[in-house]
Amino acid sequence: MLEPAALVGEQIATLDQVRVTLIDQAIHFGPKLVVALVILVAGFFVGRWLGRLADRGLEQLAIEDPMRQLLVRLVRLFVLGLFLILALQNLGVELLPLIAGLGVAGAGIALAMQGVLSNLAAGLTIIFTRPFRIGEYIAIVGEEGTVQEISLFNTILGHADCSRVVIPNRRIVGEILHNHGDIRQLDLAVGVAYDTDLEAALATLRGVLTANPRVLRTPEAVLNVATLADSSVTIAMKPWVKVVDYQAAGGELNQAMLAALRAQGIAIPFPQREIRLLGP
Repeated sequence: MLEPAALVGEQIATLDQVRVTLIDQAIHFGPKLVVALVILVAGFFVGRWLGRLADRGLEQLAIEDPMRQLLVRLVRLFVLGLFLILALQNLGVELLPLIAGLGVAGAGIALAMQGVLSNLAAGLTIIFTRPFRIGEYIAIVGEEGTVQEISLFNTILGHADCSRVVIPNRRIVGEILHNHGDIRQLDLAVGVAYDTDLEAALATLRGVLTANPRVLRTPEAVLNVATLADSSVTIAMKPWVKVVDYQAAGGELNQAMLAALRAQGIAIPFPQREIRLLGP
């Protein structure tokens, strides 16, 4: 059994050896670590600078915001990745085993996140192919609304009732898409009596369309006799309006049609059916 003095001396010697080892390692790896940190900091600022340049260039090319932001982020990540590789090489890290390990880990993560990755792939497809843009009115997978946001994972549609519909991007790609753009066509109809002067009725309704400021002049509105119903002649009126005016314009035109036809003395017959009772 060692004496207390000998034990203390052995501990001091061990501490001296650890201190010498740490000093040697600091002298050996310290400059490399400092250089690696400088490389990473430089990579961060170079990435930001190149990202700003890419953002300006893409903005001049009229690239939409979601796609521009994605490309700018990819540029920054690519530059930072290059500088990270330089920093690891400076520290003497073997990159091949690291890359192999990342590949195995990436395969496991991909299997666990198939749904997320499919949304990501679909989001990239939407951003690059641009089947619709922000502000356009679309109908897809049983939902419709104005496109408010296009992200990498989902697309958000807005409704006139101020609600929002969030659709995963994988549900959009490969589906039949109805894109109305930024205008929509109203489908209005009114019935007039069979003894009505149709030319006068059509002229009255054409005046209603002309008087409403929400109705677009181009494309030209459709106005014609649609069907010969049981108790009336149905006149179809299908004007084009902007998406934001769709709800308001429909109500305004219906009200204006009723007032104009009444002012001209044109009757709008009630639905009726004649029943004859035959005696025995």
